[in-house]
Amino acid sequence: MKGNYHQYFTYLVTNNKEGTLYIGVTNDLERRMYEHKNKLVEGFTSKYNLNKLMYFEQFQYVNDAIRRENQLKNWNRQWKIELIEKDNPDWNDLSFDW
Repeated sequence: MKGNYHQYFTYLVTNNKEGTLYIGVTNDLERRMYEHKNKLVEGFTSKYNLNKLMYFEQFQYVNDAIRRENQLKNWNRQWKIELIEKDNPDWNDLSFDW
């Protein structure tokens, strides 16, 4: 029943390690990062040039992804940094070669 499977992502982007952190949700992470990198969507991320993917989580249900997004948005900055650095200590752009 492959047709019934969906995927959603909660993701975190920035422009540099000391920069602004943005948390979002999408059903197509590769497309969304393309949009961020090319400033195809006006708003917060294009204004602050937030186009480097630092962290993401995958979910089957959109409600779970939205719940996680809201949870992370309520975290303080240090917790978000620790979350990134647990799996991405060098702050590499995870979407660099997409």
